Amino acid sequence: MSVDRLDALLVEARLALSQAGIDEPASEARRLVGECLGLSPVTLVTQGTTPVDAEAAARLRMAIARRAGGMPLHRILGRREFYGLSLSLSPETLEPRPDTEVLVDHLLPRARAIAQRRGTCRVIDLGTGTGAILLALLSEIPEAQGLATDISDEALATATHNAQANGLEGRFETVKSDWWEKISGQYDVIVSNPPYIVSSVMERLERNVLDYDPWRALDGGPDGLDAYRKLAEGADAHLKDEGIVGVEIGYDQKIAVIELFCAQGFQVLEAVSDLGGRDRALIFAR
Repeated sequence: MSVDRLDALLVEARLALSQAGIDEPASEARRLVGECLGLSPVTLVTQGTTPVDAEAAARLRMAIARRAGGMPLHRILGRREFYGLSLSLSPETLEPRPDTEVLVDHLLPRARAIAQRRGTCRVIDLGTGTGAILLALLSEIPEAQGLATDISDEALATATHNAQANGLEGRFETVKSDWWEKISGQYDVIVSNPPYIVSSVMERLERNVLDYDPWRALDGGPDGLDAYRKLAEGADAHLKDEGIVGVEIGYDQKIAVIELFCAQGFQVLEAVSDLGGRDRALIFAR
């Protein structure tokens, strides 16, 4: 019985992904092989003749087949990096995207200033999913305390696991809530990456999004603004004096979301573009 070698499996993975039309097949092949076999990038390069046992090779081939079939790489791996944190994914959580990091980038200086001024900074993340935004803020601001909310028990369990895995559980709490429904008290920073896809567009999303990200984390209602209405209506009562609100938005929603928040007495502090130059986030204050 022949034994698979590491270098041969790398070639097999690269060819399969290339034939499936995957972008950057060589890079993804190295990532899949390394992650599935628990090997470092250096080992992949320097120890190609290493034999791989049949069970491990079978697991790897299953992962390759899933990726070739369109399953996103990070769904296969079960985790994704966000702002330097390794975050586990689950079927009930949106996969964090690099573009969302720009919201964290622009919130951080303002949140740090609040923490320095007050000695603490209370943050609430509505619709937290993996906990990505809140955990990124907590990891960068030692004085901050965070509350993560979601309508999904599984999402909250995933966020809690991610807090524990990154050593942030001592400053991280969760509550199951439909937006503001179960929320009391006031916060220095209110953040959210809510569903904002127009309902009629949902079926036209790429399959690697529609088939793997939870529908309710994407569908923003008939005009994509349902969640923003709820966020804007409740933000004033839950925001401390001199606090800030930060939300991710769709590329064509800046004006509409600004109007919703301004109607509730807020003013725009900053409009943020993503890595591709598209409107991506807004920061408000009273």
